[in-house]
Amino acid sequence: MSEPLILALDQGTTSTRAIVFDASGQAVADAGRPLEQFYPRDGWVEHDAEEIFQASVEVLREAMQAAGPERIAAIGITNQRETVVVWEKATGRPIHKAIVWQDRRTAETCERLQAEGHEARVTEITGLRLDPYFSGTKIGWLLDRVEGARARAQNGDLLAGTIDSWVIWKLTGGKVHATDATNASRTLLFDVRAQAWSPEMLELFGVPAALLPDVRDCAADFGETAPEILGRSLPIRGVAGDQQAALMGQGCIRVGEMKATYGTGCFMLVNTGEHFAPSRSRLLATVAARVNGKTTYALEGSIFIAGAALQWVNGLGVAGGGAAVEALAQTAREDHGVVMIPAFTGLGAPWWDANARGALFGLTRDTGMAEIAQAALDACALQTRDLIEAMRGDAPAAFGDKVEMRIDGGMARSVWFSQRLADLTGIAVCRAEYQETTALGAALFAGLGTGVYADVEAAAAARPATEGFKPRMSVHGREAAYARWLDAITRVRTGA
Repeated sequence: MSEPLILALDQGTTSTRAIVFDASGQAVADAGRPLEQFYPRDGWVEHDAEEIFQASVEVLREAMQAAGPERIAAIGITNQRETVVVWEKATGRPIHKAIVWQDRRTAETCERLQAEGHEARVTEITGLRLDPYFSGTKIGWLLDRVEGARARAQNGDLLAGTIDSWVIWKLTGGKVHATDATNASRTLLFDVRAQAWSPEMLELFGVPAALLPDVRDCAADFGETAPEILGRSLPIRGVAGDQQAALMGQGCIRVGEMKATYGTGCFMLVNTGEHFAPSRSRLLATVAARVNGKTTYALEGSIFIAGAALQWVNGLGVAGGGAAVEALAQTAREDHGVVMIPAFTGLGAPWWDANARGALFGLTRDTGMAEIAQAALDACALQTRDLIEAMRGDAPAAFGDKVEMRIDGGMARSVWFSQRLADLTGIAVCRAEYQETTALGAALFAGLGTGVYADVEAAAAARPATEGFKPRMSVHGREAAYARWLDAITRVRTGA
């Protein structure tokens, strides 16, 4: 009999992909579709939930056919985490477009709740901050702004969930309304200690409990697909939010193991084990995974601008994308002293300063585009150093002598950037040779849920091969660069 294969659905912000993996973690087939974004007002970002489902079905079918439908043992799902949908229970029709995690329409709600003194309690229960980024205020907005929605929700006529819940409900023909603990932990509605929806948070954000999905382990029974959708019934056995799926895909299952994903922005997570404690350094404390009823936690830091800084340099006339920016950066003068703070949309963790704006410091008459290009790449590494220092303060036990950072995402394809990251953070870097670690993580959870892997350790062993980079920069050079960075951060935050 042929070995079983796992079909992973990776529903992201800009695309929907399906990848088929074998038990060793090797991809054997894939398919993808772009996803349209809608921007109805300044700061608003929406998706068409029906388009997401249709694209999901198309890529699942295409990848299945390429790999051999009879060999697929299970489906794993990973998704953009905080994006929400509210739909009719009877018809399956969304009552509004999906509100995307990037959407800022509930900023005033968050500011009001902060002013009323609720943030400390929200953080204590959920590990999160009061920010429009998360799902709870989005659901409340939909119930209050779509005519009749709140009354219908209270009557039990509506359902709500993140994208994983929406896709599961549709794939199972409306038989299963479920999510996993990682996605639930990003809603502002979930008590991460009790591992249950929080009545206190539901009341605070005005969300009826009847709307919400059942919360299950990341490797669990999420039902069977309706046979007419994919041509045969398939079990859905793994679900995780995208960054937690990537943490699994990188094999970060032990305390202190960390990963950073470099795309438009950067998401960095460190596994902190079974003990939950809210961050003292303005990071997010979140669920890393829940398997066999055992919850592990992570600290997470978000950088708003990473690869987007290279796009900004492209806009100054450096044609050729990120590769051209990197090639130019390698010609920069040594010790040029230029610092870029890419706070184009404010500063993320650990500063959380929405009013900060981007700036260049240290310009002289002999500064050229090469120095600015290198400063843009260095800003990604120095922001990562900010997160590392915050994480070290919150979880010192996780940072031993042999700590390493496992990286993936578009920028991680670069050998030069990987070395620069090691140099400026002072931490060994392991670059994944296969970059689709998010989809791989979903497949590994599904493999656990269907018995392809005996335990978490066996699943994590399927992580991609890596290339290692050790710091080569002198301690003096690294600390001088970081001191210039912190001085520049202070200036953009105070306007000095």
